[in-house]
Amino acid sequence: MDARFLGITDLTEAPSVAVVVDVMRAFTVAAWAFAQGAEKIVLAESLDEALALKARHPDWMALKDGPPAPGFDTVNSPGLLRSIDFGGRTVVQKTTAGTVGALAVKESSLVLCASFVVAEATARLLRTRGSDSVTFVVTGEEGRADEDLACAQYIARRVTEAETDAAAFLRRAADSRAAAELAEGVRQGVHPDDVALCLEVDRFPFAMVATMEDSLMVLRPHAMPSPTGENPRASADIR
Repeated sequence: MDARFLGITDLTEAPSVAVVVDVMRAFTVAAWAFAQGAEKIVLAESLDEALALKARHPDWMALKDGPPAPGFDTVNSPGLLRSIDFGGRTVVQKTTAGTVGALAVKESSLVLCASFVVAEATARLLRTRGSDSVTFVVTGEEGRADEDLACAQYIARRVTEAETDAAAFLRRAADSRAAAELAEGVRQGVHPDDVALCLEVDRFPFAMVATMEDSLMVLRPHAMPSPTGENPRASADIR
């Protein structure tokens, strides 16, 4: 598999297959929302669009980066999200990097949104598809975020070498600028467990596929059966 690793601004055209990576925290949060019962996640272009969608659909739930704000139900924190029951709900998500990266490749034939918590399921879906060329969109810090690059490189390696050890990739993510800012409280809307939750490899047994539905980009979980003997944590049920 030919893997390319690009920042959002490096994209000159929509690749055939794109894996958009945001470890801390957009696509860790998205995975937790699905695990907590969300049916789908609408990726909003802006905060105004997120609020407009919520106004048109009062039963939807909206979340954003940063501190709590009027109109939004919660913030982009897996530690805070894991106590919320999203059973059957639609979530509207707007973040600084992750949702922007996904929308930048909305015309690709396959768009996966990924983080460490869905790494193996993402790699397995790519193996199943037999994709010859995959573009990994490194969303943080204009393509320089080491937690996102480490995760992207780990997934790419897992596609061809299923026994690849995650330890070195996780160390890079743990030592990243984003991890330090979350741990030190530089960023707002943070739970003390956020960094640890973002570094849980294969926490969930599904990949996350984004497609256009009625002019909106919608993210949904795509269950990937676990091979016998695989990490038991990856076999947790989606509620």
